[in-house]
Formats: sequence, structure tokens, C-alpha cells
Amino acid sequence: MPNLKDIQRRIGTIKKTQQITRAMRMVAAAKLRRAQETSGRARPYADRMRATLTEVAQGVSEDSHPLFEVRENVRKVEAIVISSDRGLCGGFNSGVAKFAEAFIARREAEGCEVTITTAGRRSQEFFKRRRSGQLRDQYAQQGWVSYAQAAEIGKAASARFVAGEVDEVILVFNEFVSAMTQTPKDVRLLPFSTDTETDQESLPYEIEPSPERLLAVLVPKAVEVEIYQALLENQTGEHAARMAAMESATRNTEELVETLTLQFNRARQAAITRELVEIVSGAEAL
Repeated sequence: MPNLKDIQRRIGTIKKTQQITRAMRMVAAAKLRRAQETSGRARPYADRMRATLTEVAQGVSEDSHPLFEVRENVRKVEAIVISSDRGLCGGFNSGVAKFAEAFIARREAEGCEVTITTAGRRSQEFFKRRRSGQLRDQYAQQGWVSYAQAAEIGKAASARFVAGEVDEVILVFNEFVSAMTQTPKDVRLLPFSTDTETDQESLPYEIEPSPERLLAVLVPKAVEVEIYQALLENQTGEHAARMAAMESATRNTEELVETLTLQFNRARQAAITRELVEIVSGAEAL
């Protein structure tokens, strides 16, 4: 049975850990608010971008842009797996990594050759251990998500699709549902699709010099915006998961301190009782 000093030392160590987890929870909560605001501001832009593409794509042929091309036989698939760079956020990263692993296995069972691009150190480490031969590009987020990061990933993926190196590009990331829920999901990025099955009426305006020239500018930008929105969703989910993990860790330390305090009090009471018995026994002997 540990002595009183050992128990006191453990209580002190756990209380220091408790201070760290509380501070990390507060930092994660502040970052979560900022991430939600950033994602909320970007979402209307992404929605408007897709709506504009849908309008412009009306009345033009399906091959009006190479990123619209749907390949009949999909044999080469690229999975862009987004995770965080840091840990201490519960099962946030392992969840999306396992989801991506299941997606890759499923497509391989269909006869597809799958390559992997990672955005985030945690997904990079996961697939380096399991599928190092399939890794293509690896990106670190390097702090707060920026549009430049999304543009870099989007340009590389689009170039490979146009060159015929891949027939399909899939985004895999954690979708932010709420502060307590982040759900892994996969979204087809390329070939890029618009909701052209809606009303096919003529546009209320003219496009100059031509819809095709406008699509040449908008479509690559829309791909980048989709990636940027996924990075923001993943970033928001990361801070929410870390806040929940640190809150749970703080509760665990509180329970552990209570248990050790009770153990300390019992040990001290037993020591006092033992000393009293020794004193009484000594007095009786005299």
C-alpha cells in the first residue's frame, strides 16, 4: 500500500495535469468559435459559386470543360484524406482514417487502383504505416487553414485528372455536425458536377465573350472552393473534438483526485490509529 507521501505526490501531479487539460479546453473552445465563424462566412460563397456554375452550365455541352468529363470506365481513383496535424482530440483522426481505409478497400474490391493524397500529418502517418506505396502528395496544414493550401491541393488534383492520371478524385474528411458530433464522409470532387437537371430556361443575362470562357475560370476555382470548405469543416470538427476530449480528461482527473484524496484520508486515519494503539500499549506496559 502506498505511503502518504506517495499519495500526496500523485495528487499533486494529477492536479497539474488538470490545470493543463482545463487550459487546453479553453483554448479549443476559443478556436472553435473562430473556426465556426470562418466556416460560416465561407459557406455562402461556396453555395453561390456552385449556383453560378449551374446557371452558366445551362445550354452548354457536357464537354465544355475538361473537369466535367465523366469517364465511362473508372479505373484510377485518388482519395484526398483530410485530418489534423495535431492529436489530443479523441477519435477524431482515427475515425476519418479508418473511414478512408474502408473506402479504399471497397474501391479496390471493385477493381480500381487507388492512390492517396493526405492533408494533415495524422492521416499521413496512418497511411505511411499501412499504404506507403500508394501515397502520392502529402500536405501539412501548418496552422490555421488558408485558401492558398486548398488552391495548391486543387491545382495538383485537377492537373492529374485532366492529364488522365486519375479518373475520379474523392474528398474524405470529417463533417462538422455539432460541437459533440463530427461525421466522416466522402464527396466526389472530380469530375466536377453541377445541378444542370434543374430548370433549363434561358439565362436572364448574356455572357461575354462566351459561357465556355467563363467556365474555364470558374470551374478550377470551384474545385478549390470545395476543398477549402472541406478543410474548414475538418478544422472546426478538430477543435470541437479537442474541446470535448479535454473536458472529458478534466472530469477524469477530478474523479481521480477525489479517489486519491479518500485513499489519503483513510491511510492517514489508519496511521493515526496505529500510533494511538502503540502509545496505549506502551503506557500499559509501563
